[in-house]
Amino acid sequence: MTPAIDVINVSKVYRKYARKRQFATLKSAILDGSLLGDLNPDETFQALKGVSFSVPKGCTYGVIGRNGSGKSTLLKCVAGITRPTQGEVRVDGRISALIELGAGFHPEISGRENIFINGIMLGLTKKDIQRRFDEIVEFAEMQDFIDAPVKTYSSGMYMRLGFAVAVHVDPEVLLVDEVLAVGDQGFTHKCLDKFAEFRRRNKSILLVTHSLDLVEKFCDIAHWLDHGVTKGEGDPKRVVAAYVIDVEDTEENELAKAEATRVAAAAKEVSEARETEITEPSVSSVSGEAASVSSEPSGPKDGFKSDEGRWGTREIEITNVTISGPDREAGHVFQSGDSIQVRMDVSSKEKITDFVFGLGLFNADNVCVYGTNTNLEEFQPTEIDGNGVVTFTVDKLDLVEGTYRLDLAAHKADGYPYDYHRLLYTFRVKSRIRDVGIYRPDHRWSFDGSIKFERS
Repeated sequence: MTPAIDVINVSKVYRKYARKRQFATLKSAILDGSLLGDLNPDETFQALKGVSFSVPKGCTYGVIGRNGSGKSTLLKCVAGITRPTQGEVRVDGRISALIELGAGFHPEISGRENIFINGIMLGLTKKDIQRRFDEIVEFAEMQDFIDAPVKTYSSGMYMRLGFAVAVHVDPEVLLVDEVLAVGDQGFTHKCLDKFAEFRRRNKSILLVTHSLDLVEKFCDIAHWLDHGVTKGEGDPKRVVAAYVIDVEDTEENELAKAEATRVAAAAKEVSEARETEITEPSVSSVSGEAASVSSEPSGPKDGFKSDEGRWGTREIEITNVTISGPDREAGHVFQSGDSIQVRMDVSSKEKITDFVFGLGLFNADNVCVYGTNTNLEEFQPTEIDGNGVVTFTVDKLDLVEGTYRLDLAAHKADGYPYDYHRLLYTFRVKSRIRDVGIYRPDHRWSFDGSIKFERS
């Protein structure tokens, strides 16, 4: 059977803009064969690199990948909006492309007139449009505004009307590029219902989206693009899982690099402060008690409101910090519900008997999620003399998805700071559940009587 879409070794090269390299005319560039051929590699950008796949008829095919991976370029090649630099695209049947909704609308004329113009552009006859007109307007929820000029529409109205026209062309092949944010939640459900109707009618859908849940639930096959190259294709759950792992690895590297920069900058600042003999900050204990800091004798400053940094006398020094997950490997990206360990390597230059270790956990908005220290939890210090390790273990990280930062400190019971690390350590919690807030308590639902649910 002929596939609905056949993409064969497609590459797409764009010319980068450069003031110093301008063609005299397009005609001269084409005649000279210099439109792309004599450009240096650094003057071009290859959006797609030898991509191949087939979409069987009646299949819903999902394309995922980071921003800039070539997804939209691929869809435009399939739609015929742009031509591949190399390779071939074959499409069997009428196409409707939900790529740039309402791109053919004229702002000065009414929605009614634009429906007819846009419908004809998409291949319908005037009679076809008249027959479907009421259905288009009702689907777009535009009954009260259809005769108003399009320039008076809100962006949501504009997008809804474009979507409604495109899906009522009755295509054999539907191309969709991240257009499910065209209205409120109710309209999004209408869009998904329309896609489901297309599937029941054995239409083919090529879907480009960042919604991994949509790909897993809606698509028959998934395709993962990365920097214009195919990284995976096949079962949606398997491809999405591989993509998520790759994204987390990238986040891990970025967070680790940023943390190393912050820690190095804080250490340099402390070293420079010592050299200029600015060595008397005042800090209270971390988390739960009023933490404060100041390098000035005029008075303390609230540590919970202070910027990231490091201060203290270093009589006890936190020499290294690592955060690890269930595998006990140091990392920065964890799943909600994981067990984690925060490890502080510490060292004292001499025997000390008055010391407290503390930890504060903050979300991205600098709201304290949790704070504690060994004094609050009634650990009575005896002595530290030399090197040691402090480990703070959380058996189940019941946090919603988000970015979190840590305060870590060693200080006296009265708050006198040995070594205070303010917001230097960052980790990210990932979750497929889209709940909100900060804390995710262990919980369960129960239902009685006529209430019925089915888990997806």
